[in-house]
Amino acid sequence: MKRLPVLRDRAGYNRGYLQYLSFDVPLFFRILFGPRRRLIVTDPPPTSGFFVRIACFLRRTPYVYYAADVWSDATASIGAPRAVVAVVRAMERFACTGARGVLSVNAGVTERIREIAPQATVHTTGNGIDTAVFKSNGETRGDGRFVIYTGTASEWQGADVFVRAIALLHPEQPDLRLVFLGRGSAWEKLQELANELDAPVDFIDTVPPDEAAGWLRGAVASVVSIHPGAEYNFAFPTKLFASWATGTPTVYAGPGPAQQTIAAHPLLGAACDYDPVAVAAALREVVGRADASDQIAGWAEENVSLAGVARRSVGAAVS
Repeated sequence: MKRLPVLRDRAGYNRGYLQYLSFDVPLFFRILFGPRRRLIVTDPPPTSGFFVRIACFLRRTPYVYYAADVWSDATASIGAPRAVVAVVRAMERFACTGARGVLSVNAGVTERIREIAPQATVHTTGNGIDTAVFKSNGETRGDGRFVIYTGTASEWQGADVFVRAIALLHPEQPDLRLVFLGRGSAWEKLQELANELDAPVDFIDTVPPDEAAGWLRGAVASVVSIHPGAEYNFAFPTKLFASWATGTPTVYAGPGPAQQTIAAHPLLGAACDYDPVAVAAALREVVGRADASDQIAGWAEENVSLAGVARRSVGAAVS
């Protein structure tokens, strides 16, 4: 693996037009003048897929596009100008249509990609987590009783609902707190809200995956959300997989296929409406359960292991 520097924002993310170009332009020339490959795999943002399609056409090299999400819908969900959304959607269609195949993380993404790029060949290979890192046995991190939100916190996820819910629960469960572990564009607003509500919330910067797994193991539950109306109702956040692989139940708030999965497997946690009162009630129920970490982790190993996803992806890519 070779690494080259790219432009990053203040939080350390490669996010923004110039930042993406600082990755995509060198990528284009590395494909164009680098060693010939039998197959190239590219993933979002669509700007990368755009440049990969052009470079692969010039090199006569096939590629597959890994649709971890639908970027044009995500762009629309954060209120981007319509012209920007249209450009992103056009690049996404261009990248998917030129690929030998599109590897989709769930049925919702598959359906949406087929709507955006009807000529694309889409395979639903699923998404998963590295269960060699995220596992139920291992070191735990954190003190006391806490629920945890891990990873990116952006506008379309609407994680503020958990700050409001923990503030509601605080009078009856003063020893329970909420931990945010990660980063994201909504980070500062979440901190401001926690201060405004005087809610028991801690904010911790991004840590390596093995440390994040320890924090998940130490939590009594994890919390995950998708904001309703964000045009992103098909998403199945990988935060859920990481939590279940460590044996930690989840409270999920919002729309999407995770609602059905948790309803079918109540052991995994609780799903509720995107509402602070509903979230507080779900948290109250889940944190009061008996420990079932081994059973939850066993389910994750069978259903959302990254190894299984890899096998399906390779089969689709070379077929």
